[in-house]
Amino acid sequence: MRVIASRPFPGAAWEELDEAEYLDGSLPDGLGGERPGVEALAVVGETIDERTLELLPDLRVIANYGVGYDGIDVEACARRGVAVTNTPGVLDAATADLTMALILASRRRLVEADAFVRAGKWETEWVATTLLGEEVSGATLGIVGLGRIGRAVTQRAGAFGMRLLYTKRERLPGDEERELGVEFRDLDDLLGEADVVTLHVPLTPSTKGLVDARRIALLRDGACLVNTARGEVVDEPALVEALTAGRIRAGLDVFADEPNVPRQLLGLPNVVLTPHLGSATAQTREAMTRVLVGNLKAAAGGRPLPNQVI
Repeated sequence: MRVIASRPFPGAAWEELDEAEYLDGSLPDGLGGERPGVEALAVVGETIDERTLELLPDLRVIANYGVGYDGIDVEACARRGVAVTNTPGVLDAATADLTMALILASRRRLVEADAFVRAGKWETEWVATTLLGEEVSGATLGIVGLGRIGRAVTQRAGAFGMRLLYTKRERLPGDEERELGVEFRDLDDLLGEADVVTLHVPLTPSTKGLVDARRIALLRDGACLVNTARGEVVDEPALVEALTAGRIRAGLDVFADEPNVPRQLLGLPNVVLTPHLGSATAQTREAMTRVLVGNLKAAAGGRPLPNQVI
C-alpha cells in the first residue's frame, strides 16, 4: 500500500512499513499536485479538507497520529468512502500526568519560583512571604469530561487528597461514582465550586467555546483553569482577559491557533504555558506509532481497522 506521511514517526514500529513518502510542506500544498495511487495518509496536526481529498483520488484510509481528529473533515471522508483511524488508549497516562504537572505548577507557582532563583532574587529577598501558592491537597478539582483521560486524572488527583467533582453529558451510575470517588455537578455549578477546573472533552461543534466568557466569569477568584484538551474548547480572548486582570490562574497546553499563543500571555506570571505536550513522552509516542502502524497494516491487508472512527 502506498503511504504518504506528514513526517517519520518515532519508534521501531514505523520501520515495519514499506518505505513511506513524506509531505513537502503542509497539506494540501505539500502533495505537490494530484497524487493518484496513494492509498493512505499518516498525519499529525494536518488539516484535511475537500481540496486535499480531491488530490488523492485513490485514498482509502487516513491514519491520524493522536486521539483528536478535529482537523479532518470526517463528513467529506465519509462521502468518499475514506476511513479515518486514531490512536486511543495509549496516551491517557501521559496526558493525565501533564494535567497534574500543570495543576501543581500553577497552584505552587513553580515557573515563577524558577525565574526567581535564576534572576538571583533569592539572595536578596525574603521568601517566607514571597511566592506563596495554594495547597493542592484538599483542594476541589472539577473535571469537565470523564472519559479515559478524565478517569486517569481522578486516580492521580485522588492520591493528592483532592475532592473530585465531574460533569459529563450523562451522569454515571451511583456505584460507579462511589468507586471513582467523584461527585456530579452541572457544568455551571462545577465552575463556581471548584478551586481547579481541568478540561478533557474532544473538540466538536457542541464543545467549541464551551467555556465561554459567561462561564469563565463563574470561576472563583484565584481559581485555576487547566486545559490539555483543545484550545478552542475555551473562549480564548475571554480567558486572556481574565488572566490579564489577574483574577484567575491557568495551566495551558493547547491554544486556539497553534503554534500561535496570544502575546498577552507571554509575560503573565499567573499562567503556565506548554507547547501541546500532552502525549510527549518517549514511551507514549512510540506506543502511538505502534497503534498507527497497526491501523495501516490492517488497511493494507483488507482487515477490519482496529481504531476506526468513521
